Amino acid sequence: MATTSGRNFWCLCSSILLTTLPAAAETKLFESAQVTPASEYTFGIEGPAADLDGNLFVVNLGKPGTIGKLPAGGAASERLTSLPEGSVGNAIRFDRSGTMFIADYKKHNIFAIPKGATKPAVWFHSSEMSQPNDITIAPDGTIYASDPNWKGREGHIWRIARGADGTVRGQVMSTPRAMGTTNGIDLSPDGKTLYVGESSSGQIWSYAISGNELTAAKLVKAFQPDTIDGLRTDVAGRLYVARILKGTIALMKPTGAVEREIPLKAKEPTNIAFGGSDGKTVFVTQRQGGFIESFRTDQQGREHCLQRGGC
Repeated sequence: MATTSGRNFWCLCSSILLTTLPAAAETKLFESAQVTPASEYTFGIEGPAADLDGNLFVVNLGKPGTIGKLPAGGAASERLTSLPEGSVGNAIRFDRSGTMFIADYKKHNIFAIPKGATKPAVWFHSSEMSQPNDITIAPDGTIYASDPNWKGREGHIWRIARGADGTVRGQVMSTPRAMGTTNGIDLSPDGKTLYVGESSSGQIWSYAISGNELTAAKLVKAFQPDTIDGLRTDVAGRLYVARILKGTIALMKPTGAVEREIPLKAKEPTNIAFGGSDGKTVFVTQRQGGFIESFRTDQQGREHCLQRGGC
């Protein structure tokens, strides 16, 4: 049996502590840290979405109309591509195939960039749209887009899908109530419920999806007016809501019960996305400061699971 001197034993323990403490700190949940330098992105920083390789994509890097890429594990963004002249992105999502979809609120388009490519192509356009603002994608590839009219303090939801003949068609979904300024949007893990945040009222509503109809409208939560922006769901069905001007992410159950308010490094979060190797890293775009911050959570995001084919 080998013996160890007191000095050597202390050194060994110290080495173990030094190597294990950082790992423990990295896995601490719900503590946000700034990831990228301030002012990398414009005031229009929005639309975060992560691919399965762990890269994060965000709109408006350096100037409007660009798409930035934060490489997996990186601390600074690089430009992926630019949209056509006059177009400005507001939201990004990925489907099961890895195709990136970008909502262009200026020119009323939704662009698509196939996996491995960088050039955007118009996937859907409608001059009847006011924007679109945010988008979410169902397991079958159907896109739901929020379409706010900020001046009129009202809005709609569009359902956009490819038909059997290959043509992409979109139309405004019928609803049982007049909507406010529709903004953040996401689906429940089973794809049967659509959550919609209305910025003007600060309310979050849920709807059952029946073809082109939204039914069974239910008020999930009422925050203060003009204090909510983007939202996302995790595989447990919980909602993560960007509390713009409040500087937090509200984590709440589908019933509307708030589990916690996660404090952030700046006061104007615009949207969030799940990423990382396990889908449990939450990235937040911060309008105040033009940077990205992130924190760890205990459940993977619905979209991450969808991309992996597990949802």
